[in-house]
Amino acid sequence: MFTLHKLQTALRNNYVRIALLIVAIGIAVIVGWRKEVPQDTSPLMRTQDISVITALAGQRNKLEYLLIAAPLSEAPRYIIKLKDDPLLRVVKVPSTSHLSLEREVLLRNNIPYAIAREDYLASHKAVLVDEEDSAMARAGGFLKRHAIDILLVCVVLFLLRHGLPGTGVNATVLTPDQLTGSMDDLIGMEDIKQEVLHLEDMIRNRAVYREHDIDKPFNVMLTGPAGTGKTKLAGYLAKRLDIPLIQASGSALESGYIGGGSKALHALHRKACARGSCIIFLDEAQGLFMPRGRGEKKWEDDTANTLLGLLDGVRSDKGAGVIWVVASNFDDASTKMDEAMLRRFSVKINFRLPNKNERSELLRSFLARKADGCVDWDHLKLDHVAEITANLSPALLQTVVERASMIAIQENKVIDTDLMFRAFERATIGLTDRATTAEKTRQRERVALHELGHFFMQIDPWLREGMTLAEVKERSPFLKISTESVSKLGALGYVLSASDDVALRTLEELERDVIQLYGGVAAEELFYGARGISVGSQNDIQKATSMLDMMVNQLSMYSRSKLDYTQFKHKDTDLDQVQAKSDELYTYTLQAIADYREQILELKDVLMDQYVLSKDAIFSLLEEQQQRLARQPVLVALA
Repeated sequence: MFTLHKLQTALRNNYVRIALLIVAIGIAVIVGWRKEVPQDTSPLMRTQDISVITALAGQRNKLEYLLIAAPLSEAPRYIIKLKDDPLLRVVKVPSTSHLSLEREVLLRNNIPYAIAREDYLASHKAVLVDEEDSAMARAGGFLKRHAIDILLVCVVLFLLRHGLPGTGVNATVLTPDQLTGSMDDLIGMEDIKQEVLHLEDMIRNRAVYREHDIDKPFNVMLTGPAGTGKTKLAGYLAKRLDIPLIQASGSALESGYIGGGSKALHALHRKACARGSCIIFLDEAQGLFMPRGRGEKKWEDDTANTLLGLLDGVRSDKGAGVIWVVASNFDDASTKMDEAMLRRFSVKINFRLPNKNERSELLRSFLARKADGCVDWDHLKLDHVAEITANLSPALLQTVVERASMIAIQENKVIDTDLMFRAFERATIGLTDRATTAEKTRQRERVALHELGHFFMQIDPWLREGMTLAEVKERSPFLKISTESVSKLGALGYVLSASDDVALRTLEELERDVIQLYGGVAAEELFYGARGISVGSQNDIQKATSMLDMMVNQLSMYSRSKLDYTQFKHKDTDLDQVQAKSDELYTYTLQAIADYREQILELKDVLMDQYVLSKDAIFSLLEEQQQRLARQPVLVALA
């Protein structure tokens, strides 16, 4: 089947190009070559005087022939030949006058005439040429008639020579003096910084590595979540090595035109080679690592094939000092990548999200850049802020600090723990709107009961273990409960909890997560009955379903055979077991939440009044309830 890709591949062959050139020249010669027809030598008299034609009415007997040439053109020619007169009279008339002359003069006076045939015009070419016509005028007329055609041909030739729009790549060249920052700006990340120092040593002491038969280019692959500092690290490396950095986006190579990515890569490589030692940094290049041959459009693999050749050092004589640093938000552990591409990278540096101590140091570093008096260090608990910002990248942590500064400026405050907490909430949850739910008292009551159901089922396991409220408060990741609407989440309330750095959750912890999700709908059933459950539980049920599917079908947590059943194409998911576990966990949730009926009712009134309850506030209310209940038997005895 013919494709443009096959045509492009064939045109890359020089022999094919030469053959096409010869064929084109031959066609031009054949088309342009014509046998010259002998021309009539009769003298011509050219005129635009119409009276020469009207006078034919009295010269009808002397007329040898009258021909009309190009009658449909803008300027028809009347060719008049009189008997015994060698002179040919050629009268050029406007097309608007031709019809009236033909009707009023020729037909009315019965003057014979005919349309000039092609063979006559071929031997009398001069009759169609005006006296004022010159080579320059004819060329101008040709250009005027074919201006659009010539423009289109020029555009096509330009595109073939310089590439189609979008096939180039916008690269930024940064010299060492333009690069700012240093390795010290990477707070923590000691393992990553050590890898960079090893890489620097490899580049500086290549002779030593050649002694160990390591002579291939040191291509570097940076992987990890967005916002962890991959781009900054490439700049730091170039500054330490005192060489330029050429920065481009890998997504810009996906132009959608055949050969566009390959051409852009070659142009990028030539630009780097012209500077000798240089770093080419391709950011957001995960598309280049995908396995080739995924679809029928084979030309999509041209960019990856070109990069493979350049990474191999095909032009090592010209680009021996060129270092490729390619960054991707994916890695080979989480995403299937092309094996041939992975083999080209002798150095792989995997970035990670900062841990709690590193988050604390990052926050301190960002806040320390502010002017004196902007931060209340005495009332700022960075460890607490670092705890609630788990799984945030350095870029997102900086966003939280910037949001805190905005709030501080707008409210004329200084940054403290509470303000940082609000900034985190704004950055992760979004805008809250108290007015949306203020008008809906009945809905607010349901939302308050729903969210309190989540809270009590979160702390239920620790309470049943006999822990005190102080111990539960210490262990609970709960931060606040709110009945303010959140447009970003499409919710009328929410429970905010700090996430955990460790993602290795056990079966018991996963079941607790499901029970906590069921806490909201169970609270609604407790107070409104089974037929009073609202659609507000949709998101909770979706999450619980996903978790139960993972526990049953992907991890086989309830089976002795540890298999991922989702990999068997013809094996249906075990819906019965998912339903059984869901029924078991929801039944437990419904029974457990009934023990907290009185506490929920009391806290509901406070939450309705205040809209938001923080961790300290809600545990303080629980302690007051506990103390009040503890005093009740004594009061009865005294009565």
